[in-house]
Amino acid sequence: MNPLVLSLLLLSLGLGTTITFMGSHWLLIWMGLEINTMAIIPLMIHQQHPRAVEATTKYFLTQATASALLLFAGTTNAWTTGQWNITDMLSPTSATLITLALALKIGLVPMHFWLPEVLQGLNLTTGLILSTWQKLAPFAILFQLYPLLNPNILMTLGVASIIIGGWGGLNQTQLRKILAYSSIAHLGWMITIIHFAPNLALLNLTLYIIMTTSMFLLFNTLNSTKINSISTSATKSPLLSLMSLITLLSLGGLPPLSGFMPKWLILQEMTKQDLLVPATIMALATLLSLFFYLRLCYMMTLTISPTPIFFTSSWQTKTTQTNLLLTITTSLSILLLPLTPTLLMLYT
Repeated sequence: MNPLVLSLLLLSLGLGTTITFMGSHWLLIWMGLEINTMAIIPLMIHQQHPRAVEATTKYFLTQATASALLLFAGTTNAWTTGQWNITDMLSPTSATLITLALALKIGLVPMHFWLPEVLQGLNLTTGLILSTWQKLAPFAILFQLYPLLNPNILMTLGVASIIIGGWGGLNQTQLRKILAYSSIAHLGWMITIIHFAPNLALLNLTLYIIMTTSMFLLFNTLNSTKINSISTSATKSPLLSLMSLITLLSLGGLPPLSGFMPKWLILQEMTKQDLLVPATIMALATLLSLFFYLRLCYMMTLTISPTPIFFTSSWQTKTTQTNLLLTITTSLSILLLPLTPTLLMLYT
């Protein structure tokens, strides 16, 4: 892609998200979301591949539906209350419609069906943008509206997303689909707690972006998109394989890694709120996600590819791309648990 066009599209992505962050008027927020959607579509379709075209079409139709629903909810609320301000959400119908529209935008259960299919049709770099940056604008709206939304709907969407996110990834062989179901499960944790402790939801979102960025960059460096293609990575690049193993365990939420921190804090907060049944279901459903993370770890480090490899093991990855972002995100994905008190002070 032309560097000038690429720069323009990336600037438009940033502009759309910034407008949504700063806006308090429904039309301005809707405009930011539309700029965001329109900016990523050329990045998705530039491969000129039938699968990419299909993924882009599905993404466009889904996001257009969610944006129309969001605009309808804002208009309905303005008609009822006479106010276009985002915080003047007095109509329960509008609040429910907005919850469902944002759930469709980020891919929560039961509006999640588009996310694995779309992510499967993209390359890893565009998939990284879709899984991380594109979640920021809808969450900016949720963080402004959380006191006005129905906590029972949020809890139902969140717990269902954790269960389906773990269940759906069990039989997948494509790494991008596995990461999509991982994303659904992590979003479920954020949505569940956002009404009771938005600071924990923000902490979880930050760590999710860090860990997901690390995994996408690792798979991109290893040039892997399927499970069977990562079985040679231990021979080709032992250090990257070790980093991938630890990052996957962190995504699964195992101590003493960074991914354990948000799950531990969220379960603790839910226990304080006397939500013992949802907390128990969420803790058990996490085992489903942990299973396919461990499956990836097994394929990556404990199996040998049936194809013989006739070259010496290289302990340093020979690549032309910079590894600074990969180094930073992987380090943060592993080492943040001891800093939990400091992070809680920052996010309070």
